[in-house]
Amino acid sequence: MGSKNKLKRFRENETFENVFQPTREELVNKNYVLKGSWNTSFFKNNNPLVLELGCGKGEYSVALAQKYPNKNFIGIDIKGARFWRGAKTAIEENIPNVAFIRTQIELIDYVFAKNEVDEIWITFPDPQIKYKRTKHRMTNSEFLQKYRKVLKKDGIVNLKTDSEFMHGYTLGLLHGEGHEVLYSNHDVYKQEGSPEEVTSIQTFYEAQYLEQNKPITYIRFKIKDH
Repeated sequence: MGSKNKLKRFRENETFENVFQPTREELVNKNYVLKGSWNTSFFKNNNPLVLELGCGKGEYSVALAQKYPNKNFIGIDIKGARFWRGAKTAIEENIPNVAFIRTQIELIDYVFAKNEVDEIWITFPDPQIKYKRTKHRMTNSEFLQKYRKVLKKDGIVNLKTDSEFMHGYTLGLLHGEGHEVLYSNHDVYKQEGSPEEVTSIQTFYEAQYLEQNKPITYIRFKIKDH
């Protein structure tokens, strides 16, 4: 994407009422104004709150919001030019139950209050295969405890990925740390009984992976406190 195009998208994001772009200082040094009040202040209802972390273009967040109008969805990504697409679609198609936040995933506990979130989706994250990059892996111990902070007691996490490595790494970690694996499948489109929200929504890249016969893996789990 050209820098001209990016700038245009950044400018448009600033006009979208469903896009929030807090600075790091706003989050870390002050109590963020929407922390603890996403439902009351923005969505104006008391429906379950669901996050998509590393939402990319926002396709999954928007599709989930259309499928489940009685839930609120927030896509989070540091790349605003990407989720511009999802935010614009939501505005054009009048989908009121989805928003987007431009921030780093590691700041999640500054954006949401304790027990504010019902469910988290992590869709096709970078597996960060090199050993040195484990600290960026979105299902490592540190991240899990951040998610645990903002999730309700029975909050659920969904991991959907084309990376066998990420699937195996996460399963191993979950079992090793005593978290609760509710469902696991290393080829959701081939095995019967896969959850409907996992197979009925596909991102642009996911469709490409499927064309290449790449298996799509899925884990649904609950995080226990350390």
